[in-house]
Amino acid sequence: MKYSLKRLSNNLRILTVPMPSLDSATVTVWIKTGSRFEAAGVNGISHFLEHIVFKGSKKRPSAKAISVAVDAMGGEFNAGTGKECTNFYIKARKDNLEKAFDILSDMIINPLMDEREIEREKGVICQELSMYEDTPMIKIFDEFESTVYKGNPLAWDIGGSEKTVRSIKRSDFDLYRKSHYYTDNMLVSVAGGVSESEVLKLAEKYFSGLNDKKDKSTFEKFKVVQDKPQISVKNKKNEQAHLMIGFRALERTNEQRYVESVLASVLGYGMSSRLFTEVRERRGLAYAVKTAPDATFDTGYLATYEGVDPKKVEEAVKVTLNEYYALASKAKPIDQKEFTKAKEMLKGALALSLEDTRDAGNFFAEQELLKGYINSPEEVYKKVDAVKVEEVYALAKELFTPQRLNFSLIGPFAGVKQFEKLIK
Repeated sequence: MKYSLKRLSNNLRILTVPMPSLDSATVTVWIKTGSRFEAAGVNGISHFLEHIVFKGSKKRPSAKAISVAVDAMGGEFNAGTGKECTNFYIKARKDNLEKAFDILSDMIINPLMDEREIEREKGVICQELSMYEDTPMIKIFDEFESTVYKGNPLAWDIGGSEKTVRSIKRSDFDLYRKSHYYTDNMLVSVAGGVSESEVLKLAEKYFSGLNDKKDKSTFEKFKVVQDKPQISVKNKKNEQAHLMIGFRALERTNEQRYVESVLASVLGYGMSSRLFTEVRERRGLAYAVKTAPDATFDTGYLATYEGVDPKKVEEAVKVTLNEYYALASKAKPIDQKEFTKAKEMLKGALALSLEDTRDAGNFFAEQELLKGYINSPEEVYKKVDAVKVEEVYALAKELFTPQRLNFSLIGPFAGVKQFEKLIK
């Protein structure tokens, strides 16, 4: 799959992924900033700004005017905020590519950020935070990350808290945009039925007005302070307990992440994986079981999510840890058929995702923005194929130790004491 990466005169990177057989295209604006770049007093401002950008711009001075413009071309638009990047996108027919550029550029470069809208949106965001609080299947990921990244801004909730959200002012947005929304910290990706020349022409027309400030965004590096298992329990009266259990793992640019991905695939990716088979199929302990790695600039984790009967949490944790440790010790060796399947699962998932213009753009853009280089799908397939089973064993032995273990739980439990012996 081919792509091109060029810079405009103001240093803004333009990434084009031509998909000639498609009649649609996705235009996405990326900013290398998120919750880990925030000051503690305005935690949640990255996510809040994502909301405010949709509330009106110079050409379209209201949320309705923006939504009408997108609806009028049959498109879809949204945004997302993470710990290390933010993005805004419009997906539409390729014939409406210029309209998508026009709308997105105006939103990003000329947001009105009306103080009345800011005050009104605080209530909306606080309700969003409450929604996640009442959705433990989602909230457990925040709880786990606050445990594994304890003591670092990576542990903060992306949405902030009601206290920090309520305190954010227009002047905070102005300062934040000046600090992070500049060309060398941004990227525009376009994937779909487009040509490079067409994309570059439109990018120059609509994004040449972006600030080309040379300052670099900074963040507090993650310092490892863990020397024993870490446990967090959030008491909530639910019919189901939600847990995550896993280990601190590799940073985003570590080449061993391909080994890590195969390791996660063997453990808990897919309905024939070890954990899905043991936890769900053989013991009936959970409906949802999945293992996956996650990474940041300087650290990461590999963890398993499960939703289980509160009475069966201890059994589920024992079974899960047994699978982790049995792989690390080679007590349950990986046979060739299982190893091949794990690799094909990874390659197949990537191939299927690349059929969508948004996912295709994300694949290339996230690499360039967050790693500073791009591996094509073909290169990824080769790297996955090159992983050796002995490398998987070695990495499992390195990662799956008590000093790296983290466990988070949401359910009807009084505290951590009853789980301390189990985890140790």
